[in-house]
Amino acid sequence: MLVTWLISVWMAWGTLGSNVHFHKNNNQDGRCIYSFTVPSKNEDSCTGFSEVLITIQDLQRESKAQQLQLESTRTHLGLLENQVNQLQGSQLRRTSLSTVGLLQREVESLKREQAERDIHISSLESTINDLFQDKSALEEEKKWLEEEKNELKKRLEKSVEEVAQLRVSNCPQTREASSELLQGSQEVSKWDTENLGYQELRSEFAEVSSSHLIEGGISPSPPSIEAEEPGCGTLVWVGAPVTFHKADTITGKYGVWMKDPQPVSPYTNGTIWRVDTVSADVRHVFEYDDLDEFVKGYPSKVHVLPRSMESTGAVVYRGFLYFQRHKSRILVKYDLKNEAIAVQKELPDAGYHGQFPYSWGGYTDIDLAVDEIGLWVIYSTENAKGAIVLSKLDPETLKISQTWRTNIYKQSVANSFMICGSLYTISSYSSPEATVNFIYRTSTGTSAPLKIHFENRYRYTSMVDYNPTEKKIMAWDNFNMVAYNIRLSKI
Repeated sequence: MLVTWLISVWMAWGTLGSNVHFHKNNNQDGRCIYSFTVPSKNEDSCTGFSEVLITIQDLQRESKAQQLQLESTRTHLGLLENQVNQLQGSQLRRTSLSTVGLLQREVESLKREQAERDIHISSLESTINDLFQDKSALEEEKKWLEEEKNELKKRLEKSVEEVAQLRVSNCPQTREASSELLQGSQEVSKWDTENLGYQELRSEFAEVSSSHLIEGGISPSPPSIEAEEPGCGTLVWVGAPVTFHKADTITGKYGVWMKDPQPVSPYTNGTIWRVDTVSADVRHVFEYDDLDEFVKGYPSKVHVLPRSMESTGAVVYRGFLYFQRHKSRILVKYDLKNEAIAVQKELPDAGYHGQFPYSWGGYTDIDLAVDEIGLWVIYSTENAKGAIVLSKLDPETLKISQTWRTNIYKQSVANSFMICGSLYTISSYSSPEATVNFIYRTSTGTSAPLKIHFENRYRYTSMVDYNPTEKKIMAWDNFNMVAYNIRLSKI
């Protein structure tokens, strides 16, 4: 009650100003009595007690009204503060969003850097894998070279024995050959064979007797019963090589590339196949849609053969790949369209895996060829004593239809190819002044020397084949895939 009264006095003081006077006195009982005086603006004298109560009630109502107004003001102030806080929060959110945006951009930048690092790491891993593969290939080649070295020693010993036997026979021509061969053997003894790579045996020894035909002991085969194709003739000129592509890995040191002279759908005259043969397990055949893609090095397909291939003697004919199986005398006919082996056939008595290779080595004992007449295989046997044996094959069954035994020593020539039913040999795989040095005609069963210039531009020709449709010779020369224009004369 006292509090209410004091509030009323305070309200009156605030309303009437300094004209309000407070009094504090003790009554007769000793109690403290508070009183105040307020001068009236309208009355000249004091009124009664009831009127005073009315005045107090009016003051109380006015005080309540002011309190309500104060609460309203406080409420309004609270709303304003909320709005201020919201505005501040919005600004903070905008600031936060801006900061988040910066952080997001930074994260994206870091992600890009991480992706670039991943790509770089992947590239390094790929390079390392390639180096390991090259290392494996080199190790295989080292092993292969050791075998070639041993084989060369055996050949040398065998040749020396043959020379000794020929000396006893007092044959003038063989005495000349024996002198050259012994001289070659002396040169061989000076070679540092440990430093020879990829079977690169010097042609001075391997080709020493290439200018001689084997005389005696080999009778010519009967003439071919097949008539030569119309328009066929004898090779009279070979142009300079034109380079189309170069292999970019060690596996492409030597290999084989070819077109199908009689293509079947889906292949065309422009389709090209390529095999890199520096490997202990040759299975990959690269297919190119056309010459442009081949030059750029963009294969459209890679065939993985179910059987490993041996050396560089493969050909493509009528939609099939024909090749020699690794370390065997088995010939394989592989369906390129259906990716399956169609026929396998053993070539009777044929030497293989280093018995009767060309002079450059490479296990080139069995060499397939295609010309205007059909499919051929070039090889040798123990019975033929190293002379080239030539057989015509049925492309459907791989059966031999006819065989010719030539008087050209296979290991004395660098390579060979067929044109119009005639066999042509090349004198050297490394000399830029090599020649097409012999022809053997199946139509007559006879051979004759030739001297047609053949350039080994890159000094290591490991494959030579003839394409009867384009009338070109295709070759693989020390990583390079080249082709030669030719000219034929009428027989």
